[in-house]
Amino acid sequence: MAAFAVTSSSSICGVCIPTACRLEARDGVRAPRFLHSRKQANRRSSVGWSLKAGLWDSLKSGFLNTSNSTETVEPPSIPLEDEEPIPEELVLLERTLPDGSTEQIMFSSAGDIDVYDLQALCDKVGWPRRPLTKIAASLRNSYLVATLHSITRSSETEGEAKKQLIGMARATSDHAFNATIWDVLVDPSYQGQGLGKTLMEKVIRTLLQRDINNITLFADSKVVDFYKNMGFEADPQGIKGMFWYPRF
Repeated sequence: MAAFAVTSSSSICGVCIPTACRLEARDGVRAPRFLHSRKQANRRSSVGWSLKAGLWDSLKSGFLNTSNSTETVEPPSIPLEDEEPIPEELVLLERTLPDGSTEQIMFSSAGDIDVYDLQALCDKVGWPRRPLTKIAASLRNSYLVATLHSITRSSETEGEAKKQLIGMARATSDHAFNATIWDVLVDPSYQGQGLGKTLMEKVIRTLLQRDINNITLFADSKVVDFYKNMGFEADPQGIKGMFWYPRF
């Protein structure tokens, strides 16, 4: 299977038939859950990004076709640096609440997330519960984990702050060509404010800064238009998502 991945956005829990998509690079950069059953996977739609280069061009970039054979193109003998993403923290929004307290919405790519907080957020959007050990492993093995937190400070109690996880997205990657976006979700009480779009844009921009140009995901049927409005294109070069399951 080429560059395909899985994602979900906000409280999206429906799924649809796989359809591959692609986005061409533009000057500006304008959601996943795990598949729990064959029935769910058969309803999920795949979405792919191919930035800066065509999907197949990127996948074949390590090979040189000749008239009679295919030769491997050796990369330049330059030592590779550690490819760890540089953590970023940014205040997206600051406002005063009716009770006089102040709230900040903070984006972070540092992977600062507690599995119990994530499980509570998944409960809010209606996702089935998954083993905490597997949730922890998925976070630990991700290339990038981005979060949105609400930080509230009371006007009466100076210095004390309440921090609440309200959004998350993560990506896995081969650290060279491809990345897969997974588990994108936003607290239902914070939806409709553009936070999901901002979260996706920040994740994509971070991956592009690491020179990862093929970014892929699967979209639930009710958010396909959301991704199309961000520039996604269905079935890039006729590529289709494919699934394999144990036959027992």
